[in-house]
Amino acid sequence: MSVTKNETAVLKNFINGEWVSSVSSQTLDVPNPATNEVLTKVPVSSKEDVNRAVAAAKIAFKSWKQVPVPKRARIFYKYHHLLTENHEELARLIVLENGKAYNEAYGEVQRGIECVEFACGAPTLMMGESLSNIAEDIDSEMFRYPLGVVGGITPFNFPMMVPLWMFPLAIACGNTFVLKPSERTPILANRLAELFTQAGAPKGVLNVVHGAHEVVNGLLEHEDIAAISFVGSQPVAKYVYEQAAAAGKRVQALSGAKNHHIVMPDANMDKAVQHIISSTFGSAGQRCMACSAVVVVGDNEPFVQALKKKADELIIGSGMDEEVLLTPVIRKEHREKVLSYIEKGLAEGAELIRDGRDEMDDHPQGNFLGATIFDHVAPDMTIAKEEIFAPVLSLLRAEDLDEGLEYIRKSRYGNGATIYTNNAKAIRKFREEADAGMLGINVGVPATMAFFPFSGWKDSFYGDLHVNGKDGVNFYTRKKMITSRFDA
Repeated sequence: MSVTKNETAVLKNFINGEWVSSVSSQTLDVPNPATNEVLTKVPVSSKEDVNRAVAAAKIAFKSWKQVPVPKRARIFYKYHHLLTENHEELARLIVLENGKAYNEAYGEVQRGIECVEFACGAPTLMMGESLSNIAEDIDSEMFRYPLGVVGGITPFNFPMMVPLWMFPLAIACGNTFVLKPSERTPILANRLAELFTQAGAPKGVLNVVHGAHEVVNGLLEHEDIAAISFVGSQPVAKYVYEQAAAAGKRVQALSGAKNHHIVMPDANMDKAVQHIISSTFGSAGQRCMACSAVVVVGDNEPFVQALKKKADELIIGSGMDEEVLLTPVIRKEHREKVLSYIEKGLAEGAELIRDGRDEMDDHPQGNFLGATIFDHVAPDMTIAKEEIFAPVLSLLRAEDLDEGLEYIRKSRYGNGATIYTNNAKAIRKFREEADAGMLGINVGVPATMAFFPFSGWKDSFYGDLHVNGKDGVNFYTRKKMITSRFDA
């Protein structure tokens, strides 16, 4: 399923082990964000396509759930090998359709492979529990079982890692899967399905249906879908949660973020600047763990000037250029939305100390925006409260750590937060009081590994069980309790 530029064939859905055309004739262009050249077209599939995929997954589940867990795991060992073998190709595909820098795309592939590594542990992960003599001559045991057909809806910003958060673990636990990748980055999803088939996955175990709203609603409404895993924007996450839960499904819906980084006066300023620059402007700020608000504690003008200087040095361009960190945003329409946020920041009185709009004319073909930094941002300003999902940073000023923690507490989001300090007392206070699910101590992107849950709080997550780790295993399985008497 490799795609070269100038190729404009319509991608196909992957249903029951076959590449099939969508019932719908409607398509969308998939452009390269750095050049806006059309790479391919993606079908805007219909509910009929969803129904075909779910039907195939339902049939496949009957036999797949009976496959011994170690045998399932062996398929993922082969899949891990194939992903590793094609690491560079997968990274290039990410750069092509998403636009991010190659080294970040390479890292994303690695994080996806780590999710498959976790799924390889299915025999251990699926273990139950037992206790003898819970009463006289009575034992009790717990066994795990798969749910059935599971649906996954993934975003554009991590076209490899997020799908691999979902379907490897779900399938290793004995479920079958219908994946709806982002219509903005559909190419890699097809390649993942192709490699999974090469690894030995039976027909119907993984299905891919491309599309937009109708496919999403088709998954949410389908009576044979037992659970939905979603990653995307806050309004859509809330909608997915409400609709799927109302239909009696399990739901995990990962949502938006506004991640605060607190810079204490004793911080290693050089390292703090380096981490914040990478966290804020890497992937063009289009990730839910990006730093989007820095709380400068105390009178620390040298830090602010060093941050601006480092932003001035960033090279903007194609993700395949090794020197580039700042790459394009996903679409021109998104850039227009970001520009409106910059105007709101100015209108509400924030000080624009670095205007990324000045560099747009240097790259007229792509969806580029230079590093943009606002200073003296008040916590009630729009740019301080809303997720912008772009290379736009807000600097808030605070007298002390307590005030910085209050900014985090008042945010509607609770995905991540970081503190830069070498003070043990400040670290402990931050750890105990920061109102977010994933915290960093002198770490720019405090995202967890696959064996821990990705634990957003507040409006950054809707549901009860998070993706990855033990939460992921519990989400994709249900339990049977067996109580046995042996005195007969």
